[in-house]
Amino acid sequence: MKEIIKTEHLAYTYPGVDDTPGVSVFEDMNLTVEEGSFTAVLGANGCGKSTLAKHFNSILLPTGGKVYVCGIDTSFEDRIMTVRRNVGMVFQNPDNQIVANVVEEDVAFGPENLGIASPEIRQRVDKALKQVGMYEYREHAPNLLSGGQKQRIAIAGVIAMEPKCIVLDEPTAMLDPRGRREVIETIGRLNREKKITVVLITHHMDEAAKADRVVVLHKGKVAADGTPKQVFSQVELLHSIGLAAPEPVELCYALNQAGFQLPLDRLDPEECARCLYETAAHSKA
Repeated sequence: MKEIIKTEHLAYTYPGVDDTPGVSVFEDMNLTVEEGSFTAVLGANGCGKSTLAKHFNSILLPTGGKVYVCGIDTSFEDRIMTVRRNVGMVFQNPDNQIVANVVEEDVAFGPENLGIASPEIRQRVDKALKQVGMYEYREHAPNLLSGGQKQRIAIAGVIAMEPKCIVLDEPTAMLDPRGRREVIETIGRLNREKKITVVLITHHMDEAAKADRVVVLHKGKVAADGTPKQVFSQVELLHSIGLAAPEPVELCYALNQAGFQLPLDRLDPEECARCLYETAAHSKA
C-alpha cells in the first residue's frame, strides 16, 4: 500500500522557559502510515502521542529529522496549507473547534477558508453532515448538542475539507460511553466506506482494538507495532510500560496465571466468553 505519512529520524524538543533546558520527546522516531489504513496510537501520559499527532498536521515542526505528508516535507512553511488540506485534525474538546452558532455554518468554516466556491461548499457541508449522521441537526445551535454530537460536528467540519487523512487526538476523552460509541462508530465507518485514512490517538484499549493496526509508544519510542491481536497479546510488555490490555485479554491472562492455558488474542467479549465456555466444557469432558 502507498504511504501517506512518514517520519524519518524524527526528533522534537519542547523549548525551555526562562533559561531552563528543553524537554526532549523524540530523538529518532521512524514510522509510516499507509493510505486507507486505520491506525491507533497508544501510550501512557507523556509518551509523545499528542506531540506525534501534531507533527502530522504541521502544528509542530521537527527539531530534527523529517516528516512527510503525501510526499511533502512538512518543514517547508510554504507547503503547510497543503499539508493541512491532506491531514485534518480533531482534538479532545469539540468546543475548541466549534466557531459558529449554527451547525451547518460551523461545518462550512473550513471549506470557506480554503476558498471553495459557495455552491460546492453547500454540497460538501450536506455530504459531510450525512456521513457523520448529523444532517438533521444542520440548523441547530451546536451548544445545545450532546458531547458526542458536538464531536461528530467537529469531524464533519474536517471531512468537509476533503482531507485524505484524519488524525484524532483523544476525541472521546471528555465523552460519556454513548458519545464515545457514536464517535468511534463514525470514524470506523468513514475509514471502511470512504477509505479515509484514520490515525486515532487514544488511551482506551477497546477503541484501539477496532483499528487495523496498533502502535504503542513508550518514552518517545515505538514499543510495539502490529495488529490489535498481535499487540494486545503481549500483556506483560504492556504492563511493564504502565498499560493494560483490553478486559477480555486481561481476564484470560489472569486465568492463565492460575494454571489455565487460554489464548490471549480474544479481544471481543463474546469471543472471549465462547473460548471460556469451550475450555470449561472440555475440562468437564
